[in-house]
Amino acid sequence: MNHRRLVGIDLGIATAHTVRVLDGEGTVVAKRKAWPAAASLGEAERTALAGCPEGTRLEVVIEPTGPAWLPVAVFFTARGHQVFRVSSQKAADLRRFLSRHAKSNGIDADTLARLPLVHPAGLQPLQLPGAAQAALDRRVRATDRLTRQAATHKVRIKDLARQLLPMSPLTGDLGAADLAVLERYADPRALAPAGQAQLTALIAQASHNHQGAGRACQWLDAARASLELYAGHPAVDFTGLAAEIATEVRLLRAVQAELTAHAAEREACYRQVDPAGLARSLPGLAEVSGPALAACMGDPARFRHGKQFRSYTGLAPRASETGETDRKGQPMSKAGSSLLRTTMIRAADNARRQDPQLARIYYLQMTERGKDHLGALCVVAATLAERAWTVMRRGQPYAIRDTDGRPVTPAEAKKIIAGYWTVPPEIRARRRSKKTGKVPQKVLEGQYARGGLPQHNTPPRHEKSVKAKP
Repeated sequence: MNHRRLVGIDLGIATAHTVRVLDGEGTVVAKRKAWPAAASLGEAERTALAGCPEGTRLEVVIEPTGPAWLPVAVFFTARGHQVFRVSSQKAADLRRFLSRHAKSNGIDADTLARLPLVHPAGLQPLQLPGAAQAALDRRVRATDRLTRQAATHKVRIKDLARQLLPMSPLTGDLGAADLAVLERYADPRALAPAGQAQLTALIAQASHNHQGAGRACQWLDAARASLELYAGHPAVDFTGLAAEIATEVRLLRAVQAELTAHAAEREACYRQVDPAGLARSLPGLAEVSGPALAACMGDPARFRHGKQFRSYTGLAPRASETGETDRKGQPMSKAGSSLLRTTMIRAADNARRQDPQLARIYYLQMTERGKDHLGALCVVAATLAERAWTVMRRGQPYAIRDTDGRPVTPAEAKKIIAGYWTVPPEIRARRRSKKTGKVPQKVLEGQYARGGLPQHNTPPRHEKSVKAKP
């Protein structure tokens, strides 16, 4: 008799969870409904273990359905069972096949239960974080969400200001002085008669004397131009638009205040999780990106190697192999956390300016592989992700090295990058153009193994396929 027990749970948000229990041969053993309560989940556990020897571990498979997955995962992991949280896309692919041959109300739960049989290598046991790691993850996600909300309010403020002031001086970042002016004088009928002295005093106070009379003149010119252009036309609601701008400014300030508080707590949590600052030792990762990497990676030991973590970030290209054909240059999978993937790509843009080895990868992708800026950054980000896992797993800070493995200072690294691994402007302009095709893929001799830390047995220094600068 097969005593392996596979439990698929189709999570419900406001309804009961659907539970299917299968044995190791895929035969349905039990069907149940369960609520996210200890008594109800305990009954489902006893039903699944009925007839099994003592010490049998359930293999529970769930999807990350809103907040409903956490209570179920906590309940079963606390009792020593294995919990697998699979992506909705992976479950949907198998569900699509099964539903063509059999349809039942429990098809979703049955699909999840069969995943360990169909694709066991693709399942990674869920490891719930400790208190410090969970706190860091929560603060990182909160600051990211608040940052995006603040950006949305800023865009809205600029859009409204351009309606009121077609010649708006808001051409760059939205500063404290700009918010102060818009909150009080968004209506050009109030801004124009405010006067040079009064407006200059307001701007100087809000900007701590970084701006003054020059900025005041820009606002006054914009107000006069608006009044001349609109000439009191009834289609332009000065009062309503100004009131909406004032509301957006107050909302933005509230979000920024909450963001400051969460950022301070994020820093405290990060120091507990990564006291050595290993994540921030990586090039391109600083105050915000370092905690984000530590939070999303969790325990690096849960990944067997750097390539597995790279796949986890979604930066790995999709596989496309048919017979003896292996198509290169496929789009990246974009699986996993979008926050982690965005963090690594942004960090790669700074890292290529600090690390000669990463700069070399970016250079070759742009000059010889036909990649545009973003495509080359994704390749650098994938390499950086593997190196990040290596740094966190070994517990040693990242060391910047030349392409021959020789340690270099940050100043030396910048000189090397400027002299050997800077993409020429004409190539960068060509990559921006959509009319030119990409060059064929090439396999370079001595190409670095992606993700490995700098080694001393690397190719000769500054090896390039084109003539190096003197």
